[in-house]
Amino acid sequence: ERRVGLSFPAARAARPSPDGSPVTMAPTVPHTVKDVPAQEFVIALAQYFRSTGKMEVPTWVDIVKTASYKELAPYDPDWFYIRAASIARKLYVSGSMGVGAFRKNYGGAKNNGVCRHHHGVGSGSVARACLKQLEAVGVVEKATKGRRITSTGMRDLDRIACRVKVASA
Repeated sequence: ERRVGLSFPAARAARPSPDGSPVTMAPTVPHTVKDVPAQEFVIALAQYFRSTGKMEVPTWVDIVKTASYKELAPYDPDWFYIRAASIARKLYVSGSMGVGAFRKNYGGAKNNGVCRHHHGVGSGSVARACLKQLEAVGVVEKATKGRRITSTGMRDLDRIACRVKVASA
């Protein structure tokens, strides 16, 4: 005989409690990077990188553009920490990636004047410098193709993700 309906845990959660009031689930604490919103996690990780002082920021950070199609350098003085945190999160979520993949991910619309916009790739030197600093910190290691996150890096990122406050829906 086949039962149709909710699975057992879902059916249990949908039932009212013995006194008749509906059962509400307690808010869960995020346990991994995938449980928290990307923007809040990247900001928290960038603050961690800035506060520890382990990451060495290159000297050219204040004058470099993040892509060849950009006109100006970033306004935020801590943009390097934010980019490194974003790269660490991307490696956590998608596995191994190389500099070329990061150039494509951090690219955007290139303004060709009166012609149509086309995709322009981001700066390879910025991506490479972020990856080298993440390697120096111990978050990232070299893989056969590109870079991947280490087990200690995964543990550190999960620990920081647990600290991020998630807004309840």
